[in-house]
Amino acid sequence: MPVPLPRPPALLKGLVTVVLAAAFAAQAVAALLPDVPLLLAATLVSLAVEGVLYRWQRGVLALFAKSHADITVRHVLRDLLLVVALLRLGEQDRETVYAPLVGGLLAFYALHCAIQAVSVLVRHTRTLPVVTRNIDASALRLSPAPAVLLRRPGLRLLVFGLPATAGLLAGAAGDRPVHAAAGIALSLLLALTGLGALLLRLLPGRRPADEQRVLEWFDAWLSSYRPTVGLYFSGGASSAYQANMWLEPLAKLDGRPVIVLRERFMVQKIAATDIPIVCLPKVSTLMRLEHSTLQVLIHPANSGKTSQVLRIPTIKHTFVNHGESDKLSSCNPYAKAYDEVWVAGPAARERYALAEVGVEDKDVVETGRPQLDGVLPYAGPPAGACTTVLYAPTWEGWDGNPGNTSVIAAGENLVRALLAEPGVRVLYKPHPLTGSVDPRAGAADLRIRELIRAANRERAVPRPPAGAELARRTAELDRLTTSDFRPGADTVERMLVQSAPEPGRAEAVARATAAWEEAYWASLPEGEHQVITDARPGLYSCFNAADLLISDVSSVISEFLASEKPYAVANTSGLSEDAFRSAFPTVAAATVLTPDAAGVPGLLETVRHPEKDELAEARAVLKLRLLGPAEPSSQERFNQAVRALCARARDHRARVAERLAAELPGQRTETTIPTAPR
Repeated sequence: MPVPLPRPPALLKGLVTVVLAAAFAAQAVAALLPDVPLLLAATLVSLAVEGVLYRWQRGVLALFAKSHADITVRHVLRDLLLVVALLRLGEQDRETVYAPLVGGLLAFYALHCAIQAVSVLVRHTRTLPVVTRNIDASALRLSPAPAVLLRRPGLRLLVFGLPATAGLLAGAAGDRPVHAAAGIALSLLLALTGLGALLLRLLPGRRPADEQRVLEWFDAWLSSYRPTVGLYFSGGASSAYQANMWLEPLAKLDGRPVIVLRERFMVQKIAATDIPIVCLPKVSTLMRLEHSTLQVLIHPANSGKTSQVLRIPTIKHTFVNHGESDKLSSCNPYAKAYDEVWVAGPAARERYALAEVGVEDKDVVETGRPQLDGVLPYAGPPAGACTTVLYAPTWEGWDGNPGNTSVIAAGENLVRALLAEPGVRVLYKPHPLTGSVDPRAGAADLRIRELIRAANRERAVPRPPAGAELARRTAELDRLTTSDFRPGADTVERMLVQSAPEPGRAEAVARATAAWEEAYWASLPEGEHQVITDARPGLYSCFNAADLLISDVSSVISEFLASEKPYAVANTSGLSEDAFRSAFPTVAAATVLTPDAAGVPGLLETVRHPEKDELAEARAVLKLRLLGPAEPSSQERFNQAVRALCARARDHRARVAERLAAELPGQRTETTIPTAPR
């Protein structure tokens, strides 16, 4: 698997800065002498460094901007030095010949500023109060975004100003002002063309609908679609998996689902789905949901913006979390802010009661984990030549607890022990946030990946002939799930491309995903270890491929129990095994591994010989406690919980309407609160 490229070292950044500064200094000296060869060389070097900065060193550009040495200043300085060189060449009475050139340069920079101002206006007209996906928003006069060149001032100045700079260089080299005049004229023409293209987009018929029109359209869409249940999500770019795991259960619900987001970038982070998606960045726009038919919002995570939507009294809110574990984060005091808390099984209910965080037992509803309905049950010991072990550690968390993740203290030992065992295939799937808080976790993760790559190089087994099938399945799945955007497409253009989906797309995606997973596992050489960091294959597909899980105290072990396969938990907490099991009930049916991984050989023996597995019955009992009964299915229980909470929302609306009518009969008799059909 490819390793993420490290950030450029500070030495390289410093070297680039020194080279650029030296080029400007040399250009100044050459202009004052004047020295044409030195002037040519210094100018070309400075232009080349600018290209390097824009291609590979964006961080240095940001530092220059903070130092008030942005691209405009650098470009003006470069051209000014060329003009000085032209004035220094030849006779001293030729200043009047070059005065028009100076005027032309000033006009070009004035146009550059005008283009930037108009670009900001265009961007403002294309920043809509509502961003959608899977909804036909063509009524809003959506259009493709302007060219990237017109929206990025630094790149635009480099490209549009290049003819002027080249003309000045040619003029200095040959002492021919006509070359400089031609270059400046071409730059002026490019700038005028760009300005005209942007001005056309400000015409009333060429720009998207204004804010009021968009809000009216959104209200009309709510009235037409009449959503009943929604998934509310807000978070950072790497947290989208928390919402994505609930897409399939949401799509299978009765009623009309919708996904409500708060960050514009998150619209593209949500995985393939046919469910309508609306992003409402402003609180004032979010509050328009109060008068819609939306009755229930499901929350898979807490965020700072959650409190904003909880203000809407006409909607009932439930917290479902993105995973359950014995960690304190699984019984956060914030949960008491919701109308209900939906958990998988009795263990989570007990966890909230013991935590005493203000969540009342009557508000806890056991729904199971509908995502796990596709996890295959235990089918006996490994049937092939290899025992597949999934090592899926969690991340380091925010509190610095050494027991959060095994990656730092035990990860390398565990992987070495597994690689040393004959007939073992390792699937390493680290948490997406690994290393985001503690750099030691990120460094250990990279070392584990290198261990696996080195082990694969030693084996060097040939790949099976299923690669072509995987490529075909990948292309088919990408066609169904990936939107084809132009480079530089903005949110408005994406709304235009990602309109209402074709009928039956969701079913086609499900079939294509299943076919892709089958082709993926078939394409792997027998016994080859894998580092799995991409979105595909998903965690549950890895569950089905594995004979054994090794993880930490996290929701991963709770979910893996749906299979009733053997699992182990790394104890890096510093607690004794008895204290560890007592502190974390989800470890009750696990083999506990110490950081030195000494127990790995014995663990593999119990996996290969079920008669030696003394924890099988304990796993069945723990599965019932953690995930609830198998019948009715989790999806059915989830659906029932949604229907019941929707009924509570409708009853609440009816009571409020009656109370308002009784209090103000003369003013409220004709006021109705929209409700969804029962």
